[in-house]
Amino acid sequence: MSGKITEEDMKELREIFGKIDLDNDGYICDFELHELLKEAGHKVPGYMVREIIQKLDRNKDNKISFEEFLSIVQELKGSQVAKTFRKAINRKEGILAIGGTSELSSEGTQHSFSEEERYAFVNWINTALEKDVDCHHVLPMDPNTDSLFTSVGDGIVLCKMINLSVPDTIDERTINKKKLTPFTVQENLNLALNSASAIGCHVVNIGALDLKEGKPHLVLGLLWQIIKIGLFADIELSRNEALAALLREGETLEDLMKLSPEELLLRWANFHLENAGWQKINNFSSDIKDSRAYFHLLNQISPKGTEEDQPCIDINMAGFSTKDDMKRAEAMLQQADRLGCRQFVTPADVVSGNPKLNLAFVANLFNKYPALTKPENEDIDWGLLEGETREERTFRNWMNSMGVNPHVNHLYGDLQDAIVILQLYERIKVEVDWNNKVNKPPYPKLGSNMKKLENCNYAVELGKQAKFSLVGIGGQDLNDGNATLTLAVVWQLMRRYTLNVLEELGDGQKVNDDIIVKWVNNTLMDAGKGTKISSFKDKEISSSLAVLELIDAIQPNSINYDLVKTGTLSEDDKLENAKYAISMARKIGARVYALPEDLVEVKPKMVMTVFACLMGRGMKRV
Repeated sequence: MSGKITEEDMKELREIFGKIDLDNDGYICDFELHELLKEAGHKVPGYMVREIIQKLDRNKDNKISFEEFLSIVQELKGSQVAKTFRKAINRKEGILAIGGTSELSSEGTQHSFSEEERYAFVNWINTALEKDVDCHHVLPMDPNTDSLFTSVGDGIVLCKMINLSVPDTIDERTINKKKLTPFTVQENLNLALNSASAIGCHVVNIGALDLKEGKPHLVLGLLWQIIKIGLFADIELSRNEALAALLREGETLEDLMKLSPEELLLRWANFHLENAGWQKINNFSSDIKDSRAYFHLLNQISPKGTEEDQPCIDINMAGFSTKDDMKRAEAMLQQADRLGCRQFVTPADVVSGNPKLNLAFVANLFNKYPALTKPENEDIDWGLLEGETREERTFRNWMNSMGVNPHVNHLYGDLQDAIVILQLYERIKVEVDWNNKVNKPPYPKLGSNMKKLENCNYAVELGKQAKFSLVGIGGQDLNDGNATLTLAVVWQLMRRYTLNVLEELGDGQKVNDDIIVKWVNNTLMDAGKGTKISSFKDKEISSSLAVLELIDAIQPNSINYDLVKTGTLSEDDKLENAKYAISMARKIGARVYALPEDLVEVKPKMVMTVFACLMGRGMKRV
């Protein structure tokens, strides 16, 4: 025995026992005990839970009375146990303030972070990376401690999570995994941050040191962006045509394509709630607090046994009529667990209506069990459903990494009021008169398009002031979502942003393509490398050898030439080299947005950004 349980502890434990004992019959079963111990920081495997029950279950009815429960608690922990349980189960106000340490005080800052988010993300990461041997040195993490903030410190978990959200973003060969030193950890964190930026995360205010030190609000902010990108990846019409089942009368696919992933999820939930005869919800916060909409949603989407590979799972609706909100939420989550979807929320997160975590919970439900059938409707123009091109995705990710608001989900539709384009002008140091020249949302019902068009005209006017090449481009083209002309404006914004970075590093000297090409060739020659480029259209670039040699020239001995394919290269060989090159560029500190295929196909615009970013990194050498 580890220690006596005081009268106060006893009172606390009785209250806790009551919370777990859903049907108030005075007993808890093995599943409930397992959950309870896990919540309280005692992660015990299932077989041990069953052994505990067998050992303490005197009447062999496979459940535990309060008296038996007390013996378990005493055996496990003894003193202080009530406080641990209380903290684990009653997570209603889980915002922890960080501050007061000498370092933070000297910065004069105090940042709060959400304990619920920490808890949710730890459980998600533990499950997602459970079988990854490269993460066994830090996993599983304890969701009840701050172990998350130290576990991300070497960059490996972050790199792995990025690849889970957007597969193949990081070439695994570039992650430092063994015998880590401060320098190789720094490389991993560079790789993670620059790759996160490339998939559209806003990382402007986060540095490698912040992650190494495990600053909670920054770690959680970055993780949420990475997790959300992965959860939302398939909530998009071109990747999931069955979403067309959500079309309402009189709507076209084009209308549906304009919706954000959040709006599509809400519509998806309401589609199933309507089929269940339940009232619709308007959000994933106040409207789901009583868990009743969730019960109906689970019941609608659970497998009915009609598909060969999916056995029937009947949702038990008994908990639906439970009077207590917390107990009802727990009963609902037990049913979600039967679908393998008990992720992101605790009963308290449901009852408090935590919008972020409930959104994640629903997105995960959608990804596992969409329960939608693609409509066989002749009126639907499926030709509209072209997925975005690589170039469009790169531009969209670049914009989002700049922290624009609103988030850009659809490149053309989300730029039709020019608000995002005007924010990007500010990023390239073009002054925007927000007070007198810009109409801000929400727009009036009548004449809303005129207000948006005025913004687009102003955006074109600013482009001309910035000496962009805008021949034949008018505000109407942006407002119409004209793909070619919108891309022309966005490319010039991205190009100017890239060149501005170089000019700042070069004390204001103007930079153009020729200057970058010359710098690349001089750097290669000075390092005794055998490659050179004639322009950004040079077909030799398709092997990526020039990029790899330039990286090695900037950071000597960084390239492992055993991994580089040379000689006569197949398309697969070229792609392997390009993947290695893009990840290595990010690893040495270049914020590259281009994709490996851009190098293989020698796409001049994207090739220019790769060499410009490497030039920026090269110029930073002290």
